[in-house]
Amino acid sequence: MREKFSSKVQSVNVYRSMFENALEGIFQTTPSGQYLSVNPALAKMYGYDSPDELIEKLTRIENQLYVDPYRREAFILAMETNGFVQRFESEIYRKDGSTIWISENARAVRDASGKIDYYEGMVEDISERKEALEQIAEQAAIIDIAPAGIMVCDFESNILFWNKGAESIYGWTREEALGRTIPDLLFPEEGPGKFIEILQAVLNDGVWEGEVHQRTRDKKKLVLESRRVLMRSVEGHPKSVLMINTDITEKRRIEAQSMRAQRLESIGTLAGGIAHDLNNVLAPILMSISLLRLTAKDKETKGVIDAIESSARRGAAIVKQVLSFARGVEGERTEIQPKNLFKEIDQIVRDTFPKNIELHVAIPHYLWTIVGDPTQLHQVLLNLCINARDAMLNGGHLTITAENRHLDEQDAATNQQAQVGPYVILSVTDTGTGIPADVLDKIFDPFFTTKASGKGTGLGLSMSMGIVKSHGGFITVYSEPGQGSTFRVHLPVETAFEISKRKTQPIGLPRGNGETILVVDDESSILAITSQALLAFGYKVRTATNGAQAVALYAKHQKTIAAVITDMAMPIMDGPTFIKTIKKIRPDVKIIATSGLHDDGSMTRATAAGVRYFLNKPCTTGTLLKTLQEVLNAPVQTKTNV
Repeated sequence: MREKFSSKVQSVNVYRSMFENALEGIFQTTPSGQYLSVNPALAKMYGYDSPDELIEKLTRIENQLYVDPYRREAFILAMETNGFVQRFESEIYRKDGSTIWISENARAVRDASGKIDYYEGMVEDISERKEALEQIAEQAAIIDIAPAGIMVCDFESNILFWNKGAESIYGWTREEALGRTIPDLLFPEEGPGKFIEILQAVLNDGVWEGEVHQRTRDKKKLVLESRRVLMRSVEGHPKSVLMINTDITEKRRIEAQSMRAQRLESIGTLAGGIAHDLNNVLAPILMSISLLRLTAKDKETKGVIDAIESSARRGAAIVKQVLSFARGVEGERTEIQPKNLFKEIDQIVRDTFPKNIELHVAIPHYLWTIVGDPTQLHQVLLNLCINARDAMLNGGHLTITAENRHLDEQDAATNQQAQVGPYVILSVTDTGTGIPADVLDKIFDPFFTTKASGKGTGLGLSMSMGIVKSHGGFITVYSEPGQGSTFRVHLPVETAFEISKRKTQPIGLPRGNGETILVVDDESSILAITSQALLAFGYKVRTATNGAQAVALYAKHQKTIAAVITDMAMPIMDGPTFIKTIKKIRPDVKIIATSGLHDDGSMTRATAAGVRYFLNKPCTTGTLLKTLQEVLNAPVQTKTNV
């Protein structure tokens, strides 16, 4: 009997020791919530000097001061209803007013009859864990709002993590990207071998930095500044690669544009010096021709002299072009009505161009007056027309148009050479072979030509650019391989002429009333600028980068979308197909079609589908807003040919 009693005493002592020395807080209360006992760990956790002080000050467990009073009610309700709580988390005030997060496990202990004898429980201080979780949540939020594409992949290039920034840059959602491989998803132009090479560098050095070239979901080229870091396990073993990619495509484009301008300026200076010296060399040769003819007796000698003269004159003509390019072209400037420039061009094209090239001239009755050299500007138009002719070896359509346009700040932001103000824009459009993207950046370089030997000097476009720049203007090009090209000459209106100034004063632009406009374009810069303009003038905007995406958006939000502005040339689903599809959903949908090309067939198909409003790219914000107001106020027409 004594041994059994001794054993019980020993067990009690063990439990007492565990109670006193436990790291977690332990408590017992009566069924009504009055504290019976608490251990030192709980007293310390709550900021009291001893268990007795805690019991004396708090008295009852419900007197515990919760930061959120609702948590007290929830705890009591759970105990009364279920007889227990598990991992009940709450924030409480300590004795000194500071707060901690705790997790409680408590249960009701019942006697043999099932009546609650007392409550007991354990309390754990989880403040550090909560703080760590909050930090993780904050870091995750920061990672998701970061504009850079942040990714993690394993050593087989499988994507393990994909943030919102990567979604924005590449167009792939997180769900679509996870599990795919980097070479499969991002179409690296360097090929998978480059990824393996970079991976090896990361494994060797722990980090790699450099520039990579990839593509978006829509196959658009990207230039990215990439930093890759080797991630290790707790044991220090390599486990994955963290990639942070920043889109610098636009930055590189602007840098290239600036470098090209500097290169042209340097070449112009050099070419000017060379041309000047060549003129000095050619002048005496040409002057000597006549003297040689006086002494020439036989036919063969005269033939040689004729050949020398022909070559010298051709050389002089080339030098003249070089000087025109290099010096920005000199000449007497007068007040010009631009439509007069087209009269002779029209006659030359109709008389000398192949008959399988059909000319269309669309010049408005009134154009603003400009100041310039009419001969030089005539030469620019002729050069562009000849360029268009050479791009249409099998015939096609040559379209010459002109328009008045007031460029605003957003328009000026898209081109380094543009200034805010009134311009007359002369456009030459062909339906020829188009210009490949890798050639487009070089076409204004002097002596650059894609024509066969003897077919061109490579100075026509560079000289045209020099003439236009000397007039304070600039030239833009829009081209799609196989679909033709449009060259637009922007000539500033001379504000010194007060009559022109009065006629070009900008007027107030129409504002929206909260209407939702769906904007569809595969060019991110155009999409962004159009959206910003509409938002600034009182509209709501939804955007899509291709026709298929736009159809899904329109089907979902057709009741709230007041009008649609769509590009005609897009990947996946083009503009005409998109228009035809949404007209099946809603025949009376109001649409504005946009295009950077004339006569490519898409506008004809859009017209056939019932579209009556068109805008040529690039257009001003004023033109966009006025056209949109006209569309929104137009009567509903449901009859279509789809």
